[in-house]
Amino acid sequence: MSQPEKILSIADSITVGELAETLNLPVTNLVGELFKNGIVATINQRIDFETAQIIVEELGLDVALSRRAAAVSVERTLHAPSDQAVERPPIVAVMGHVDHGKTSLLDAILDKKTVDDEAGGITQHISAYQTIRNGRPVTLLDTPGHEAFAALRQHGAVLTDVVVIVVAADDGVKPQTIEAIRFARNANAKIVVAINKIDKEAANPGMVMGQLAEHQVIADAQGWGGDVPMVNVSAKTGQGIEELLDTVLLVADMEELKADIDIPAEGLVIEAHMEKGRGSVVNLLVEQGELRPGHFLVAGTSYGKVRTLSDFRGVTLKQAGPSTPVTVTGFKELPQFGDIFTIVKSEKQARLVTERTRTERERSAASTNVTGADLLKMMTQKHDSQDLNVVVKADVQGSLTSVMDSLRLVDTGGEITLRIVKSGVGNISETDVRLAESSGAVIYGFNIDLPPPVKRLAMRDKVPIRLYKVIYELLDDARSSMEAMLAPEVVENTVGVLEIKGVFRTMKEEIIAGGEVKSGKVMPHILVRAKRGDTLLAEAEVTSVQRQQAEAKEVFEGEMCGLSLKTAKKLQLEIGDRLEFFTREIVKRTL
Repeated sequence: MSQPEKILSIADSITVGELAETLNLPVTNLVGELFKNGIVATINQRIDFETAQIIVEELGLDVALSRRAAAVSVERTLHAPSDQAVERPPIVAVMGHVDHGKTSLLDAILDKKTVDDEAGGITQHISAYQTIRNGRPVTLLDTPGHEAFAALRQHGAVLTDVVVIVVAADDGVKPQTIEAIRFARNANAKIVVAINKIDKEAANPGMVMGQLAEHQVIADAQGWGGDVPMVNVSAKTGQGIEELLDTVLLVADMEELKADIDIPAEGLVIEAHMEKGRGSVVNLLVEQGELRPGHFLVAGTSYGKVRTLSDFRGVTLKQAGPSTPVTVTGFKELPQFGDIFTIVKSEKQARLVTERTRTERERSAASTNVTGADLLKMMTQKHDSQDLNVVVKADVQGSLTSVMDSLRLVDTGGEITLRIVKSGVGNISETDVRLAESSGAVIYGFNIDLPPPVKRLAMRDKVPIRLYKVIYELLDDARSSMEAMLAPEVVENTVGVLEIKGVFRTMKEEIIAGGEVKSGKVMPHILVRAKRGDTLLAEAEVTSVQRQQAEAKEVFEGEMCGLSLKTAKKLQLEIGDRLEFFTREIVKRTL
């Protein structure tokens, strides 16, 4: 009698990453299967229920998917601007390839310097700023510049009215440039291209325009006939920066961006971290309404009362309207990156809303839980699966999201499973160490410190803690740790073949025979298979080789020799039998 299928309940649509987590499979398996079926998808791309069903069937898993009713209370309803809506500042995401000067360009616009402080010169999480041009504010989002932060960049594009794609004039279009173009289009955002590093001798704006045209981003310059504004700029000299801001405002004017201010404030969490003396410090982007100190906020499963409200420079604000990036304190616990925040009337209502949201999320997680025993039944694997347990701590919520997404993409073909047993924002604690010790986990810290008492506890309990400031160094470490767990591969190399011409002595554990080397070579202290036709008689070891009654180190093809074989049991060789000589070595495998 066959075992019944495991039934998993999922929502009407689900991201590739969430489906992989539900099925306890490597994300790359699902991405590969989607690709084979003509769907090019990323970890954060949503697929519908029917597509998920087809993919599960294609993978041959012993599971069935059922459609879960959508939760009614966590759905977001976008507020359409009313007749009383006022003009709002444009939200501009700055994107592009690493090292093409995104953050340097923002520094020049804002007259500040941050890029030297960033690990590896790479933006590690979304930062929000605001500048004034001709009396008009412009909100700027600096988005991470490495492919491991694709999830963050995708959030950044969704927040955005205009995407400024920075392309180095001396380097041209690169993979992350193409990725930024795709995100901008998915978000229906207008594109403005900033051709940076125009001050360099090797600068070639015409080359950049030509390469962008290949990706259907065609300049509105004379002779190109497109509709995408392109501005030559230099973050180093300041050339073209005012023109770039004017262009952004012109594009925004064509969109007629408006929002209501006389409604409860609503927006998105773009960053969150703990700060000594201040508690939870949360960066928000107000999308509509006006936010003021004293308001009660709800974001996902977190709530709080706005204790302080300030702009990106730390200047205290009395209120913040649409398209304004702000920093608030007062949340009881850290909200998640990308959570929608709303205003409620009282702390009691805030608590009720968050409790309901938490219950729904727990119910959702419980209904898609798959045990290790279920996984073994579902998957036919070559080797037994092993787990690498990790605890992940990061400085801010956005970084934590991207580190976890990136870790899930490390693929071992299903032989090693990376399990995140705990994650959180803030420094590593003694609780983290105790959990890691009990679960045999490695602790990864990203952009955080290790307090001395925690370090002493970790050394005492022999818990490995690895701190990093650049994400791909952390990922390389995780990959190396998983490689170390891979079962080594036994590799055999054929050395030569000999045909038996005579058998001189047969004993219990030794046989002395002679013959002609048909291919390769024969030498002492290698392994040999004795075969009669296609039948394997036994395996043995060559203890010595003689040529013309003298010890020989090697005997080659076409030569005659005698040899002594050490056997595990008595072996009866006959004239015409074949000896196949080989070496066997253990090779460490890599991902």
